Amino acid sequence: MSFPVSCFDFRGFRGAALAAAFLMAPALAQAEPAPFANYAGNWSGNGTITIAEGGTERIRCRGTYTVDGSGNNLHQVLRCASDSYKFELTSDIAARGGNITGSWSEASRGVNGSVEGSIANGQVTALVQTNGYAATFNVVTRGNRQSVNISSKGELRGVTISLAKSN
Repeated sequence: MSFPVSCFDFRGFRGAALAAAFLMAPALAQAEPAPFANYAGNWSGNGTITIAEGGTERIRCRGTYTVDGSGNNLHQVLRCASDSYKFELTSDIAARGGNITGSWSEASRGVNGSVEGSIANGQVTALVQTNGYAATFNVVTRGNRQSVNISSKGELRGVTISLAKSN
């Protein structure tokens, strides 16, 4: 069942959840000296969005990841679309030891915020914040595949996306 965006007030969560999508950048098995070094390239996939009332909607995503020479800094542009909306998210993420920090923005909605988290055992766990709203997310990467799960207590309860890296 599809719900038009206008039926829900996604402003707080939409910005945070969409920003969280930047972590589709691969998770790491351990804190490595250059954790993003092997992840530059193009990623694509799909998933679902779950609404508080229980409805779901399919979403399709494409991302381009650029990594600096140190392998510690990731720049990402992520484009996603469902039947009722689309967005373009830009993120800049830095990994230092077992921690990640960064910023994100979504220009069409004029929202931006910060990200803080950790990397352990092949999983990224983080908190995305904007304008007093927060969402949690987990990203697990195995080879050229990524699994992203975002959750919130807002109208938009969750996002689940699977991505694959192009060769």
